Amino acid sequence: MLNLANTVEKISIKIQYLLSFLAGLVLVFAYAPFGYWPITLIVLTFWLLLLQNKNTKEATKLGFFFSFGWFSAGISWVHVSIDQFGGMPLLVSLLLMLILCLYLAIYPALACYLASKFSGNNRFEPWLLPSFWLVSEYLRSVILTGFPWLSLGYSQIDSPLSVYAPIIGEIGISFILLLIAVAISQLLLKKHIKNQVIILFIMALSTWVASTFTWVTPLNKQVKVALVQGNIKQELRWQPEQAWPTMLKYLDLTRKNYDAELIVWPESAIPEVEAIAQDYLDMANRSASLNNSSIITGIINYNFENKEYFNSLIVLGEQENPQDNYTYNNRNRYNKHHLLPIGEFVPFQAWLKPLAPLFNLPMSSFTRGDYIQANIHANGLNILPLICFEVVFSDQLRANFSHNTQLLLTVSNDAWFGDSHGPWQHLEISRMRALEFNRPMLRATNNGVTAVINHQGKIIAQAPQFIDTVLRAEITLVAGTTPYARWGEWLTYLLAIILLISTKLATTKQFKKAK
Repeated sequence: MLNLANTVEKISIKIQYLLSFLAGLVLVFAYAPFGYWPITLIVLTFWLLLLQNKNTKEATKLGFFFSFGWFSAGISWVHVSIDQFGGMPLLVSLLLMLILCLYLAIYPALACYLASKFSGNNRFEPWLLPSFWLVSEYLRSVILTGFPWLSLGYSQIDSPLSVYAPIIGEIGISFILLLIAVAISQLLLKKHIKNQVIILFIMALSTWVASTFTWVTPLNKQVKVALVQGNIKQELRWQPEQAWPTMLKYLDLTRKNYDAELIVWPESAIPEVEAIAQDYLDMANRSASLNNSSIITGIINYNFENKEYFNSLIVLGEQENPQDNYTYNNRNRYNKHHLLPIGEFVPFQAWLKPLAPLFNLPMSSFTRGDYIQANIHANGLNILPLICFEVVFSDQLRANFSHNTQLLLTVSNDAWFGDSHGPWQHLEISRMRALEFNRPMLRATNNGVTAVINHQGKIIAQAPQFIDTVLRAEITLVAGTTPYARWGEWLTYLLAIILLISTKLATTKQFKKAK
């Protein structure tokens, strides 16, 4: 049998860069809509074999090429919005996508750099990678407002490793994935075989143990919900002459569904500024109240006094607490906090807005809502809302979560991304949030993918894309709190620190022996 390490060494470094890039490309099939979750572990193991014995420069480049392929295929859906709605030539839109992917590739490359630099001998140390990967992913989630899309753990929503989500969250699953991949790669290289077998056995045992825990208890209470998918074409959404036809369409789709206790319209479903749409809102509010139902809808609110736009959710219909009943600028609402760059705010707008329509989209100058906001109340339910892009930020959800939170809600308009895999990845992320916090999740969108997700992250109802429809479902409420809801990422960071220190001590001891 050929020595695997020698076989890899015989491959020229340029070919290894190419193989690393191709491995990153393949990762797209691990995510929705494909969902071939074993690919992640296979690809990571292969990539780690390429990284074996590389110096800092080579390891950093391998990390960069791998992640460039990963993001080039994985977020290719972003190009749909730039190309179709950005008003730019194809060459320029492709250049913007290239810049975005090159930027995102910096973070995994940084993890590889640190895993080599801190090894003590300027060589890549695989057991340092999981800890530094967490560092790079944290930076990716906060720098320039953050873009933690396509994190490794999301690919495991349907794998056995998903049992870790309520304990250490999606980022913890990413950490576990890398641990397993490192152990397998070292086993294939016949390095410390006994140790690798023990580690893999411990991982398998801990996965089984985690699967035996139940964190919440289903209640004997079901809620009828109706999610309205208007399917309004993106190019028509903000045309003044289309405002009333759009609003009447939502009322027509809702009319036969007032038996549902909770009705949800998607992000910015009402294409009028809230202050101007008061007559329409009064009509919808009365209709919901007369039928003992509540409507949650997205709308744009403009504060004339402060001259600020907010991407908001409001609640219509009579509520248990009279103070929660709808009035203009009442407290029972949610203002989006985590705004989407370019789409909802433009950095350096004085310079960028004159350059192209992409930087001057309708409603692209929003104001942030508060980071922590009270749950909204609808028909006796405590609901934690997130608008579109916000669902990718688990820390924000956790900051607003309490034991009283009964439902999670995310509304979106993924019409920007056409028939791409972007909306499906968005749904996958929503499923992970439901599993982390063990709460049902409602996902209402303009043209799909609209879905109802139970507290275990499983889809119990889903509407077809690109049709106007109403998705009906009955959800079971639960009681209890997951470890992740209590502690967030701290347990994962603790494990990462322990691994980092123990690996550093072990490598230092080896170097002393070698001397």
